[in-house]
Amino acid sequence: MGGYKPDLGVNMANLEQFIEDDIHPIDLVEHVAEHHEWEFDRIHDDQIAMTVEGQWRNYSITLAWSAYDETLRMICTFEMEPPKAKLPQLYEMLNAINDRCWAGAYTYWEEQQLMVYRYGLVLAGGQVAGPDQIDTMINAAVTSAERYYPALQLVIWGDRSVANALDVAIAEAYGRA
Repeated sequence: MGGYKPDLGVNMANLEQFIEDDIHPIDLVEHVAEHHEWEFDRIHDDQIAMTVEGQWRNYSITLAWSAYDETLRMICTFEMEPPKAKLPQLYEMLNAINDRCWAGAYTYWEEQQLMVYRYGLVLAGGQVAGPDQIDTMINAAVTSAERYYPALQLVIWGDRSVANALDVAIAEAYGRA
């Protein structure tokens, strides 16, 4: 797998010139997805789903606009099927991971067997997100999932302690360029 590489604004400036101030947030997300050549599905006027390839796996990302509270909500999911006996360790790990996440948070949807990273971008008062902001939002989700995926695997399948698994996640983050 090639892995996700954020654009970090290099070519996004070209996209910015075509964007009007009153563009719908999901239209903007669609433009960003097209720019990256990601597969996406415009589920509804206010919702889009896409798949982003990472190093460890593919991530399903859905963004939805809520006009009611002026929030662009994003969820990034990937399958995780821990044995029931490992759920307490998984939840302990999620608490430890969430202590380290400044933007967004993880949860586990047991019924669907999905690990979920959630983030909400509040655009109250008519604020508009730019393409770089959308790209950064998606990048943060994928980067975080890539960082913690091996640690989650170590806790669930490798019988490692939460502290030991987190050391691996942190060391890996510092060891990559």
